[in-house]
Amino acid sequence: MHLDPVTLLIVNAVTTFLVGALFLLSWRQAPGSRALALWGMAHILGAVGSGVLALRGQIPDLLSIGAANAGILAAYGLIWSGVRSFERRPPRRGWALAGAALWCLLCLIPAFYGSIELRIIYASAVASLYCGGATLEVWRGRGERLASRIAAATVLGLHGAFYLARIPSTLLAPPRVDISPLATPWVAILCFATMLFSIASAFTFMALVKERAEREQRIAASTDPLTGVPNRRAFATAAETALAGNRHAALLLFDLDRFKAVNDVHGHAVGDAVLVGFCAMAVSLLPREAMLGRLGGEEFACLLPDVSPAEALGRAEELRRTFSGLSVPELPGLRVSVSIGIAQAPEGADFETLMRQADAALYAAKHGGRDRVAVAQMPRAHAA
Repeated sequence: MHLDPVTLLIVNAVTTFLVGALFLLSWRQAPGSRALALWGMAHILGAVGSGVLALRGQIPDLLSIGAANAGILAAYGLIWSGVRSFERRPPRRGWALAGAALWCLLCLIPAFYGSIELRIIYASAVASLYCGGATLEVWRGRGERLASRIAAATVLGLHGAFYLARIPSTLLAPPRVDISPLATPWVAILCFATMLFSIASAFTFMALVKERAEREQRIAASTDPLTGVPNRRAFATAAETALAGNRHAALLLFDLDRFKAVNDVHGHAVGDAVLVGFCAMAVSLLPREAMLGRLGGEEFACLLPDVSPAEALGRAEELRRTFSGLSVPELPGLRVSVSIGIAQAPEGADFETLMRQADAALYAAKHGGRDRVAVAQMPRAHAA
């Protein structure tokens, strides 16, 4: 079956429109993702541009050439803008529409408007630039590990490369003036490439949004919402994994002294600020490999891997001194301190056993006067 260029353009327009509608429907279900809205508008605009382009020769050239291509270029700009929005960067909608705006201005120049080669080169360069920019944006965000990120960058990069290849092809083999521009092989190739891009972008972009939502849900489920450190379950899992690696480690248990009195005297807002302040201080003083978590209430825990007993004690004393020295000028009556229990873990130590030892040491520190560090006694090995 032979498909003429007009049919291909119409099929491309319908496919792109359906993809745009899918993006907008997904955005209605997840209104917090502006990227979905931008991608939806981009595909709808591109579909309209392709549909108007298919009417070449039946409507004024000002619409089928000027307006149609302006819409298509604006669509690529909005795709780039949507990628920036997804990567939590300013969408720069002005720059997204700049390529289409400059196209409209250039079409007012007779020498440009009358040259199909110049029009093809400019449109291809702008589309390639937007696709290349979107590829770079996706790659820059690779610190957020999403499974579909490489696929999205590949789809955008290949589509941009296609438009880039069209420039030297136009220079080496200019379009014939004795046939309709829609009848050139490039139109059929462009239709197929655009349809593939629309479908592939729908799969990859939607997958990116879904993967991010799932990742954020996993993080929220394992993070204490007030302090931002891992919650009890996440901390226990991470600590068990570390100890299973037969590493020497020390477990520090923290209990903020007289915390109920802080809430009763100064209010829960101040109490929450004290908890957040303690975590911020601990994170700034602890080594990068340390695992800090909130066990509940005013109780925290930290696993220090690969430390000697002396190093663990030194870290604990530094934390205790720094926290007890904190003061708030607006609350001169606020006094804070922390009691700390330490248990040293030999290779292959059991997490629950280590917790009981550290808890016993913390109990000793609390009942020994608070604002102090106590170290659990290691059980003696029995001779065989």
